Amino acid sequence: MKIVFFGTPEFASTILQHLLREGREVVAVITRPDKPKGRSGSLISTPVKLTAQMQTPPIPVYQPEKVSSVDFAETLKSFNADIFVVVAYGEILKQHVLDTPKLGCINIHASLLPKYRGAAPIQQSIIHGEQETGITIMHMVKKMDAGDMIYQSPVSITPNMTYGELEKKLCEEGCHSISHVLNLFEKGNVKSVPQNEELVTFAPKIELEDCEIDWNKSAQELHNLIRGVNPFPGAWCYCQIKNSTKKIKIYKTIVKDQQGSPGSILATNKDGMVIACGKQALLIQELQLEGKKRMSGYEFSLGNPELIFNKTIA
Repeated sequence: MKIVFFGTPEFASTILQHLLREGREVVAVITRPDKPKGRSGSLISTPVKLTAQMQTPPIPVYQPEKVSSVDFAETLKSFNADIFVVVAYGEILKQHVLDTPKLGCINIHASLLPKYRGAAPIQQSIIHGEQETGITIMHMVKKMDAGDMIYQSPVSITPNMTYGELEKKLCEEGCHSISHVLNLFEKGNVKSVPQNEELVTFAPKIELEDCEIDWNKSAQELHNLIRGVNPFPGAWCYCQIKNSTKKIKIYKTIVKDQQGSPGSILATNKDGMVIACGKQALLIQELQLEGKKRMSGYEFSLGNPELIFNKTIA
């Protein structure tokens, strides 16, 4: 079965590697264009591109600015693919692209649809305090993440699990799931069910301003935010160190049943700093001052005894 693989980030790269280890016939890889990075502006290849180029022989890689452009349509047809497998590609595919392969296009989505359609299902599921998420493989339609579902596999979310940890678990489950679904296609035994539109929720992309810590919120809300954006982009707040305002990122916390004025430091010990929230408090175990390396909350407090956390931007 000839596969054209669409994907861009590390999550997609891991699934591509899995398909190649299984001996699947990936005839081409479509990924987003290289992006400039840093002051030098040197172009950085996507993880999926690097994986394709490392194969012997290398898999042909295509990086169109717009995959749905008329100019690229003939290239897609030339692959004579049976199926397109799409994983976090980064662009909505138009109908003529979806109609190109013989068996259609399937997408691996990191949520139990119809919940959390959109760009950031892993982060948003943690931020919203979910105890379970999973992998959905679906037929692709023009509407975002709205196609009929072929297969779902649940994954539990533990109380202190971070975005990075959950992404790894979902990636492993995605590998198992795509193998199962491709085997169904090979046997001609694919069945699917429509999504319940009444249960749809969305997972919009996380913006930097979404990651600001407001100490007036409950400790549980903030704990969910902090782990939901760890390691990237990181939850942040401002603090006063002596006479200057500094930005810090907080990466690891535990909810504590203590109370005080939001943003005030209730205690400091070898476990970290306890900061009061609108309801309960957070033990700050790991953080990072701008321009510095990550450190423990306790280590940070020792070096900054006159620390004051701001509730909002000054």
